[in-house]
Amino acid sequence: MTRHALAIGLSRALACALLLPAGVALAAPDTTTDAATAIAGDPKDLDAVVVQGEIAYRNRTDDTAPVLSYDLEYFQRFEPNTVGDMVKRLPGAAFVGSDIGEYDGVQLRGLGGGYTQVLINGKQVPGAGDDRSFWVDRIPAEMVDRIEILRSNSANRSGDAMAGAINIVLRDAYAFDGSYLRVGVNRAFDGEVNPTFGAVTSGEALGGRVLAGVNVQDRYRAKNKRSDRFSDPSMDELVSFEDQVEVKDGRDYSGNVSYTVDVGETGRLGVDGFYVKTDRDITEVSFEEEYDDGEVITADVPGRSTVDQRNWGLGVEYRFDMAGGTTELGVDHARFEDDSVESEESYAYVDGEWDEAEGESLAIDAKDAETRFEIAHKRDLGAATEMEFGIDYRRKERDIDHTFYEWEAESEGDPVVYEIDGTVESVIEETRLDPYLMFSGRAGVLAWEAGLRLETTESEIRYVEDGESEGESRKDYDELLPSLHLKWDLTDADRLSLSLARSVKRPNFNELVPALLDGEFGDNDYIGNPQLDAETANGLDFGYERRLGRRGVFGVNLFYRDVSDLIELVNTGAPSEEAVATWEELAEDGEYASIEEAMAAEPADSFVFSSGNVGDGKVYGVEFDLSTPLTAFGMEHTGVFMNYAWVKSKVDDFLGERRFNDQARSTFNVGFIQDLPTVDASFGLSYRKQGDAYTRILAEEVTIRYGADLEAFVEKRFGDSVSVRLSASNLLDASKDEFFHKFDTLGDQIDRDYDEYELETEDAGPSYQLVMRWAF
Repeated sequence: MTRHALAIGLSRALACALLLPAGVALAAPDTTTDAATAIAGDPKDLDAVVVQGEIAYRNRTDDTAPVLSYDLEYFQRFEPNTVGDMVKRLPGAAFVGSDIGEYDGVQLRGLGGGYTQVLINGKQVPGAGDDRSFWVDRIPAEMVDRIEILRSNSANRSGDAMAGAINIVLRDAYAFDGSYLRVGVNRAFDGEVNPTFGAVTSGEALGGRVLAGVNVQDRYRAKNKRSDRFSDPSMDELVSFEDQVEVKDGRDYSGNVSYTVDVGETGRLGVDGFYVKTDRDITEVSFEEEYDDGEVITADVPGRSTVDQRNWGLGVEYRFDMAGGTTELGVDHARFEDDSVESEESYAYVDGEWDEAEGESLAIDAKDAETRFEIAHKRDLGAATEMEFGIDYRRKERDIDHTFYEWEAESEGDPVVYEIDGTVESVIEETRLDPYLMFSGRAGVLAWEAGLRLETTESEIRYVEDGESEGESRKDYDELLPSLHLKWDLTDADRLSLSLARSVKRPNFNELVPALLDGEFGDNDYIGNPQLDAETANGLDFGYERRLGRRGVFGVNLFYRDVSDLIELVNTGAPSEEAVATWEELAEDGEYASIEEAMAAEPADSFVFSSGNVGDGKVYGVEFDLSTPLTAFGMEHTGVFMNYAWVKSKVDDFLGERRFNDQARSTFNVGFIQDLPTVDASFGLSYRKQGDAYTRILAEEVTIRYGADLEAFVEKRFGDSVSVRLSASNLLDASKDEFFHKFDTLGDQIDRDYDEYELETEDAGPSYQLVMRWAF
């Protein structure tokens, strides 16, 4: 724990400050915060959520830091199934790499998923992505109270949110009262029909308030994919093609609970938990045809995956008045588990005659757990100033086992019998101790917040292959993260905000593991680097927001991130396994007297690459959002929604300047809702378009393009307790199109000497949903 010495010292100092008697200058004995009444307002009736009398718009928060807040009612008319369906409508939220019609790894400001922090109830949660991302399509929309976009860091929150953070706030017992059922069916474009069910109840129980919700969704997605592969971008020579039908068919089970009880005169105890289980079968049926020296090679390529993933979390918080202020203690544990199997087989024929049959399978056993302890204290310093300080302790362990299997037939019709081909295990442990100190206040029309957070990290990486340890390494680092937020209320309607904050992005897990991957990039190999430093960024956000009438809001925000210690691919200079095998073959064939002579005569053209901290990068752009009724035009029952984000970036890699990989150039959402109060009905449309994204890595360059998505709904309400809603998505039959430029070596990539040029298109067709909600 030597690297934590400074953090421990600061933590002790903060703890001493917490214990100061209320009579000293820092304390304000006459203005203590009553924890039992810290959250104002009565619980919201759930029947108002089910049967909406008014159109919901974006909230205008009182936070000094730049926060956009959207209640579930903002999204609900279009019947989102998951948080991903909700987030896709938010300013600057892109989904690059997701299958058509799916929204899993969210990317704010167009940056990769690892740059966007996803929180549940303000807490970090582990996820499936090697880039530390959390798949937001795992959380059903029915569990959510609201979603917040936190555009800039504050000292009382973990700083690994370079692009920003998305906070998924689940419904809690204190905020809601009542019960309702949700029953519906989904119909896919191929005629498949699947049910969906949800139930929520909240009220007084066990001396406090309890909320419980369950949700069961049959998740079905079918798509068609076509790949055409050419010798080069001229497309004069078709090398091969592939037709594929993929079906994802499964069921998600989820639930959440919340219990809140007042303790004594000032205390409040809260317990919350959630559980999400994903069971899914993925089948792929492919037909491939390849042309090689006059021969026609065809192959049937069936693939199958079984997905069994679980996310769950449990947290306890206790808040009470103490030492002239309010103290909060918290402990939470979150876990992600994955027991999945992927397999693919190939049955190949040459000019109609059987040639070969083989298969590969991968079994994944992954566990990622995070435990967190927190203590925080707020106190009034007088003169409209508040101080907050605290300590976060986090412990993370990520353990992944990969077991590889293979099968090869000796003759046609042989049974499929897989044999083990090796095992790989990686374990990454991280321990963090993060003290922080923050001041906030108001002086007339100016509100301000200033803070400092020290994040200390101790990490240990272990790698085991076929039961033998292949490496173990430690890496410790500290990051000091200052933040400053200013907010000016120019008028009752107009507001300016300025945020300056330093943020951090820790390396992807696969970048840390010292495992040699043969042929990871064309003929080039890859090995992880456990000594990577974290990326850091100095960020600026400058925004203007105007209230339009009673409920409307318009906002514009400019942002800039100056990134240091950027992680990119670097050449270690060591020859690849392919190069070594070539030298050995030349020596064995007698063309050279020794391997050393072959190496000298024919230098390597493929190498072992790794990840390294190479330099700087820049990200900048502008974001607009509008959410308002058209009352000024005499259309108070018409609500319009629009947001647009334009982003750009600059990175230098092994070939020169480019954008950040997978950064969508823009995102655009526009739509309207028309309420018809005289007949208790409403309808609306929503249109979404995401700009192109470009990725350049060693031996491959890809452009990804998504078609536009049009959604619609029509709703009928029956009294105060029942609503029926029909919604439709992907009405424009959008496609996902990818353009691959593939090479064998870096030299080939520089010379544009192609191994293959591929066009890949997938589409999934429209889908429909009929849902009834009943409040009681």
